[in-house]
Amino acid sequence: MASVYVNNLVINAGSDFSQSFTLEASENNSALDLNGYTVESQMRKWAGGSTATTFNAEIVDPPSSGQVLVSLGSTQTTDLKPGRYVYDVLVTDPLGYKNRVIEGMVLVREGVTR
Repeated sequence: MASVYVNNLVINAGSDFSQSFTLEASENNSALDLNGYTVESQMRKWAGGSTATTFNAEIVDPPSSGQVLVSLGSTQTTDLKPGRYVYDVLVTDPLGYKNRVIEGMVLVREGVTR
């Protein structure tokens, strides 16, 4: 895992949100086997910001598919202020090594219907 994949997200405040990603092994471009890995993800107004929103992050079954799912429920997105944020997805391998695998911007859009 050498490169960090950049992907921008759009979250509609007050709505459920989910996004899945498929991670690939850099040596052969096949799905990265995530057996024994953990995943975490947060978004912040800027990278050094002290306030974070933590995504529900999970490895999709079977772990050998290389799929990671990040999500927020509607009650979590209701609390988000409209605007731009940054986020990343961090995986930890079975030996404890951490790698940032995905990063990007998040645009939170305010809804009209409540």
